[in-house]
Amino acid sequence: MPELPDIEVYLSSLQPRIVGQTLARVRLASPFLLRTVEPPLASVNGLRVTHLKRIGKRVGIGLENDLYLVIHLMIAGRFKWLEAGAKIPGKLGLAAFDFSSGTLVLTEAGSKRRASLRVVRKDQLNEIDPGGMEPLDSTVEQFRAALSKENHTLKRALTDPHLISGVGNAYSDEILHRARLSPVQWTSRLDDKQWQALHRATLEILNEWTERLRRETGDKFPEKVTAFRPEMAVHGKYKKPCPVCATPVQRIVHAANETNYCPVCQTGGKLLADRALSRLLHGDWPKTLEEMEERKRVSKI
Repeated sequence: MPELPDIEVYLSSLQPRIVGQTLARVRLASPFLLRTVEPPLASVNGLRVTHLKRIGKRVGIGLENDLYLVIHLMIAGRFKWLEAGAKIPGKLGLAAFDFSSGTLVLTEAGSKRRASLRVVRKDQLNEIDPGGMEPLDSTVEQFRAALSKENHTLKRALTDPHLISGVGNAYSDEILHRARLSPVQWTSRLDDKQWQALHRATLEILNEWTERLRRETGDKFPEKVTAFRPEMAVHGKYKKPCPVCATPVQRIVHAANETNYCPVCQTGGKLLADRALSRLLHGDWPKTLEEMEERKRVSKI
């Protein structure tokens, strides 16, 4: 799912292309995309784009008459910038937003249609915004207060949009690795130094990746928006060496989500139970790296 750095780069790329331009019309290829009825979608036709706004992980396109188009890309939704009047592409295309400067196309890979489009008035934006704190604008005290509202594991707290805005599965892995904290550490058990490390890592990771993606994109429109990048330290790097200590990255699998971590840098050498395997192994699940390596050695004999 595109997270804060990806959404910010989309907004940076859209700024010179559509702000100040008139939205001629919106073409829908999938009726399931539109999740609102009032105001009607046709009410945005012919309105000028006044500004852009990130609303958590959503893209907000501000229009005249205090109307907004709010687009949630979910996991597989992506934008493409094509020539004016371009056709909506094949099975992936969901909608097209036509401007004289070009056409913004919304696509979604896969068979499930989770991306959404809403037309709302300015006074309805709070109903859409989950309300999480904006991390890049926070002090360490504000950050700690927001994530401490409920006692969660750090992984869950960082990815809860009601607590913090714009962070998801990928960048939470990177933040926790930079902070050298376990994903299953409880927020109630962090000391002052750990809160400072977590806040600092959050700012560093989000700012570094936003700038990195902006440099990669340049004046072009973002084409390869993905949660798995070779430069990442641990996310999507299961069994690959940690860039800090060279220990193989481990994972916790839960439903469709995967948490990646370094057992040396983050958990003191302890292996966290991978639910996909521990259900099968029960008490045989190895507790440390040394135990895992010994079992691998024995299995080869």
